[in-house]
Amino acid sequence: MLAACGGKPETAGGAAATTDSAAQLNVLCSVQADWCNAAAVAFEKKTGVKVAITQKGSGESLAQLNAESANPKTDVWYGGTGDPHIAAAERNLTEAYDSPANAELHPWAQEIATITGNKTHGVYMGVLGFGANSELLTKKNAKAPGCWADLSKPEYKGEVQIANPNSSGTAYVAIATLVQLMGEDKAFAYLKSLHGNVSQYTKSGTAPIKAVARGETGVSVSFLQDAVTEQQAGFKLETIVPCEGTGYEVGGISIVKGARNMDAAKKFVDWALSPEGQAVGATVKQFHTPSNTKAAVPAGAPDPTKVKLIKYDLKKYGAEVERKRLIARWSDEIGSLVKDAPATDAKPADAKAAAPAEAAKK
Repeated sequence: MLAACGGKPETAGGAAATTDSAAQLNVLCSVQADWCNAAAVAFEKKTGVKVAITQKGSGESLAQLNAESANPKTDVWYGGTGDPHIAAAERNLTEAYDSPANAELHPWAQEIATITGNKTHGVYMGVLGFGANSELLTKKNAKAPGCWADLSKPEYKGEVQIANPNSSGTAYVAIATLVQLMGEDKAFAYLKSLHGNVSQYTKSGTAPIKAVARGETGVSVSFLQDAVTEQQAGFKLETIVPCEGTGYEVGGISIVKGARNMDAAKKFVDWALSPEGQAVGATVKQFHTPSNTKAAVPAGAPDPTKVKLIKYDLKKYGAEVERKRLIARWSDEIGSLVKDAPATDAKPADAKAAAPAEAAKK
């Protein structure tokens, strides 16, 4: 979509800017579609730069940038879990940019810039957990799970949804979290036991919590801020931080190597890291923790300082070789257990059939 032009725009830092009606920025966006569109509108109003948005999940976005590397059509990749952003930096698909806004960011956001040599900056944090539809679970004589260990219990058979890590950054963060909590072999043994309770491996990371909200499944493995979005929309569901501890995402923003609109791309990064740019998510009921220390935290957003977080090794588990290895192991040991059905966001009637076979071949 193309955002509408604004009146007297300013730069992200607040100084008056000259409107360039001819400029256009092409943004690959891996947050919710409403957030992508709101960011495009707000940035154009601020700077006069038109924004064309393409919304895709983290895994799909990385694949697109890789496919377009010889002739990039994208200028900025905005949002999505940090791991594929780190992989893009390692593949030399993104451009180093030392944004002046980086000095205002929380240490967990600055870390990703350090790891990638300023090819990625941290935009937000999201805590991994569960969403639960207690009304649906009660009908099945079950209660909301409190721990990772609970999800593989018999009472949750057919009631768990989690995304496919071949297409979803959320699912990869879950795998990396479990490996860091349990050790790799125990984590994969757990994932195999969990498989018997999974009704669907979805293409996107937000699909499971939406299914919980609609009463299509009892439990999801999701980022907690996405569950809050559904609660704010009026759906009754619970959010749970697993008792053993949990991991988190650091959402990234990266300038694409060979971007055709480099000046506008840098301006967009500075704006996205500013308190003003980070306030946009809350306007469309997105409840991530902003990375700028001066940005207001949306009311109702999960507080990462009040939950049991693991010391997530972003450098190790964001590295492309580790990411590819773990996803390949998941595809071989878990994805291969379900045959003859693609990884897709199926309609409710098809939920029991949806599975990762096609994505597992990637």
